Amino acid sequence: MFLTHLSLQNFRSYTKSSFDFTDNTTVIIGPNTAGKSNLMEAIFLLASGKSFRAEKKEMMIKFGKEMARVKGKIVSSSKPSPSEGEGGGEGATLEVMLTTGQVQGIKTPLTRYLVNDVPKRRVDFAGILSAVLFAPSDLEIIIDGPSLRREFLNQVLEQVSLEYRQAFVQYEKGLRQRNALLEIIRETGNPSQYRSGQGEQQLDYWSELLIRNGQILTKKRDEFLSFANDAKKELFQFRVEYDRSEISEKRLEQYAREEVAAASTLVGPHRDDFQVLMNSSSSPSPSRERAQGEGADIRFFGSRGQQRLAILQLKLMQIDYIEKMRGERPLLLLDDIFSELDEGHIQHVLGIVDKQQTVLTTTHREFLSQRSLRDMAVVELGESSKERSA
Repeated sequence: MFLTHLSLQNFRSYTKSSFDFTDNTTVIIGPNTAGKSNLMEAIFLLASGKSFRAEKKEMMIKFGKEMARVKGKIVSSSKPSPSEGEGGGEGATLEVMLTTGQVQGIKTPLTRYLVNDVPKRRVDFAGILSAVLFAPSDLEIIIDGPSLRREFLNQVLEQVSLEYRQAFVQYEKGLRQRNALLEIIRETGNPSQYRSGQGEQQLDYWSELLIRNGQILTKKRDEFLSFANDAKKELFQFRVEYDRSEISEKRLEQYAREEVAAASTLVGPHRDDFQVLMNSSSSPSPSRERAQGEGADIRFFGSRGQQRLAILQLKLMQIDYIEKMRGERPLLLLDDIFSELDEGHIQHVLGIVDKQQTVLTTTHREFLSQRSLRDMAVVELGESSKERSA
């Protein structure tokens, strides 16, 4: 699918603006205060139904406003796509409406998703338009905590699998309910009352739901990480090691006492992680590799430059995996990458932009060669562009 048009209303710094995109490459040029990342966030919101940087959805609404709207027009690519969900055929309109919970004194949903003006659940909305984002903050996926690596896996798999999206929603619901029961057990100080009667049935129900859906998540994550290990890596040589937290009836029983004490479910894919292990040829200090002969963990032994290349390589493999599963390449979003990569690797990235629809941002036109610019549509942003009439 190609994104052809985007309109924004009260979204972040934009009051009312619209943008058109070609099916090749569009470059957005403007200073750091012009709203380039806000524009990329809006596109990503249409693809995933989520922000890649806002902790709360209300943060995406322009200050002082009660509602924001992001609306995009998409058309089918030349290739037939076996992707799930609506949006096939000649084209479709995707829309996300965000509110503070009150609009003109009337209680409203915080988020509404619409396809051709028909309300949808996020699980059915996400993935109609697929997109892969590469931004400077993505370096944190490798160097920060496990939650960001789990979110990366979710971003990949939610765009290619309705089964994954459904399982993830059910798993999150079951996790909240099961943890609430564990807290009741801890606070009452009488776990035995939940080992018989209705309490036990409730705990067993949510445990079974977690096991069933958690195993789907684990299987899909394993499939992608196996693909990543088998994929050709032109930028940086590494392998990924899946640190899965298996969930089963036996493991839940094994940790039953500890879970009551913590009032939390201690096993399952919500505790998954993966490591990026450098091959010996790319390790800066092979003598410091693990005794088992495995590669050095790039979090601790890789340079910042190597970490940048590894995350870029992961993003490129994400593109290839989405193409494999959907039959079409996703929209590529490159947000201010020129500040993070050296000239050689910038040219490598620019060498793939014409393989799919691409939107990239930069602060200076000079970062792109005149030859590259000739093949790109250019949108220049300034302070006035955020108020431009749609």
